Amino acid sequence: MNKSFIWLSFDLGIQGDYEGLYNWLDTHHALECGDSLAGLDYEYDTELIEELKKDIQEYVRTDKKTRIYLIRPESGKMKGRFIFGNRKNAPWSGYGQHIAQEEDDGI
Repeated sequence: MNKSFIWLSFDLGIQGDYEGLYNWLDTHHALECGDSLAGLDYEYDTELIEELKKDIQEYVRTDKKTRIYLIRPESGKMKGRFIFGNRKNAPWSGYGQHIAQEEDDGI
């Protein structure tokens, strides 16, 4: 049995199954780490991501609006990926100033 401390960031949409997710988080003794962020020790046999997805799906009804992002240590580095859903445009897109390049490299 393997064990790893992981963080889950979640956005289930307005009608998402928060009750199911909160049940899963409480069952796994997750710590609250801010709005829609939880940290927990997770035990798995061999494949963290696949076993975690399957475990969550036993508790949570997912749909196309479900977004759950996993942050975990791997080979001495922190790695992150969506285990449900995908990245979307950030609310801060367009606020920063970017320096325009006069020439593109590598084309």
